[in-house]
Amino acid sequence: MLALIFSMFTFSLAMSISPGPVNLTILSSSMNFGVRKTFAFISGATIGFTALLAAVCFGLYQIILLYPVLLDAIALLGTALLVWIGWNILSAKGEKIQTDQQDLEKIPNFTQGALMQWLNPKAWIAAVSGTALFSASENSVYLALFVLIYFMVCYVSLWLWGYAGEKLAQFLNVGNRARILNRVMGSLLIVIVIQMCLTHFLTYP
Repeated sequence: MLALIFSMFTFSLAMSISPGPVNLTILSSSMNFGVRKTFAFISGATIGFTALLAAVCFGLYQIILLYPVLLDAIALLGTALLVWIGWNILSAKGEKIQTDQQDLEKIPNFTQGALMQWLNPKAWIAAVSGTALFSASENSVYLALFVLIYFMVCYVSLWLWGYAGEKLAQFLNVGNRARILNRVMGSLLIVIVIQMCLTHFLTYP
């Protein structure tokens, strides 16, 4: 049992802490607005992914096996959305942490965090592959445990990305460093998303 829990923890940490569309959005938002104001998005992204994982574990996985074209549609739609988000990050001004009302309206919110996970190719890859990995026992209790472990690991991992973004802001509030990093992160997000989409179609014909 301990070996299974450790495997679930390791898988959850590897998928949650590694760079992806949601992680980079959190990093960018925390740089520009601070981690406190980004916490709603972090919470939405965590709960949104947990709901997605639970749905895949307890029903959607079988449907996806029958109709794999559904994953293709999600990959294309999610890629389009996340490329657009990447472009917004890339073209951001990258000034000091924002405080006025007009700028605060740009902070990603809870709902956006939750919905973004459902259109995030990385989230679907994690949910489907994790379900396949830990459903071999055919025991729903193990799948429920996996969902719980992933929820906790995901929350902490995304918060760490937000904390890192806020700390980076202190260094970036000099000259045009923030603008340069926004361009790098936006470009990286676009590249990662397109790469994940291509990998999906090349791996799952």
